[in-house]
Amino acid sequence: MNRHTAVHSRRAIVSVLGGLALSTALPNAGVAQRRGAARSSDVDENAKVEFEPILGTWKLNLAKSKYSPGPAPKSGTLTYSASFGKVKRVSETTDAEGRTTKSEWLHLYDGSIFPQPGTADYDAGSYKLVSATAVSFTRLKSGRQVQTGGLEISGDGKTLTITTKGVDAKGQQINNVAVYDKQ
Repeated sequence: MNRHTAVHSRRAIVSVLGGLALSTALPNAGVAQRRGAARSSDVDENAKVEFEPILGTWKLNLAKSKYSPGPAPKSGTLTYSASFGKVKRVSETTDAEGRTTKSEWLHLYDGSIFPQPGTADYDAGSYKLVSATAVSFTRLKSGRQVQTGGLEISGDGKTLTITTKGVDAKGQQINNVAVYDKQ
């Protein structure tokens, strides 16, 4: 290869790589700007979320909650955010013995079954929108239904109540009412 051909080859490679980098960077910049807006408002501009009242951070109110057979956790926080048409749920709970667990997953409120890793009681679930402020759910463990319940947001949007009936990981019957306050 002569000097002239080598120079043109290097320029061509640099042009192709520069164009690739530019075409890759520009669309991502737009997405990053939209994502930044979504974080500040809890609503992703790219897709509508069916159950918008759930979006935000909720703290467990132990005084209003009931856990049967118990014991109740020491604390709990749920954070829901929009993520491309789905809802991302992050749960942080400290149990009665002081052990903290964190679980997170994405889901829709269309009745489809999706994985729910991070809990001993269940490994998958199905959530269905009942009204603008209520959702019913079914939770599964190894493909078998173990829990049913619902989520309901108060008329003023400040309280989230989650009712759960079924069995826990130990096979004990549960009947829980967890009340969360919006932060």
